[in-house]
Amino acid sequence: MYEPYECWDAHRPPRSNRRPIVIAVGALLALILVPLAVDRFATARVESRTAKAFQEGMHTPSAPEVHVRGFPVLTQLAAGTLRHVDITAHDIPASDNAGPLPVSELSLRLTELRKSDDDTEALARSAEATALLSYPDVSDALGLEISRGSRPDQVRASVPLPTGDDITVAATVSVLSGNRIAFKDFQVTGGLLPGVGRLALGKVFERPIQLRNIPQGLLLRSVTTTESGLIARLSGESVTFRSDDGSRGDSVEGDSSYGNA
Repeated sequence: MYEPYECWDAHRPPRSNRRPIVIAVGALLALILVPLAVDRFATARVESRTAKAFQEGMHTPSAPEVHVRGFPVLTQLAAGTLRHVDITAHDIPASDNAGPLPVSELSLRLTELRKSDDDTEALARSAEATALLSYPDVSDALGLEISRGSRPDQVRASVPLPTGDDITVAATVSVLSGNRIAFKDFQVTGGLLPGVGRLALGKVFERPIQLRNIPQGLLLRSVTTTESGLIARLSGESVTFRSDDGSRGDSVEGDSSYGNA
């Protein structure tokens, strides 16, 4: 009556024969997981250092979100170039001489990011960016209460009159050279506006807004309106990130530890 058990034991591999297999599998897993862990550590380190350098260079209140794409990152560090880097920064203040128009959010997609030889700059071969300019900030810049218009390329403004009445006006947003946003085709869409008031408002909309707090090399390509603000889309080649103290170059590991993360 013990024969079934004896047959099962006869087909069971000896315990000693399984041990080399277990050791081999463990060694294989170690060969796979250890490099992955080291590369993940290097990725986290370069992302943290890039975020810190960008925050210092752009004077943002908080560090941006940084994602280095592509595997392995260690080989990219050794070569001195990060193939693809995504950065999302918030509340970029306006430059001292640029007027009161900060950038609420700036999303960057950088290609082939590397540091300069003297560690004072970070250079991207090409870049695409999307900047959000909130309506409260645009309103402060123009001195009018700005909101979204009836078309994707139009803004509207509400203007109080001394009589206590309000009028609404509209203007078309467009791109000018020099990274400037223009407001054209000014028209009254609601209420009655005296000729003097029309002339004054026309002069307000004649003044374009220039974006200065944008990395060098990015060119404004288009601007559209959304519920939350103006969306400016920019792109360029040989985009440069720099700061007065040279910390901008750290955005690609701008010290002697670069490549040795």
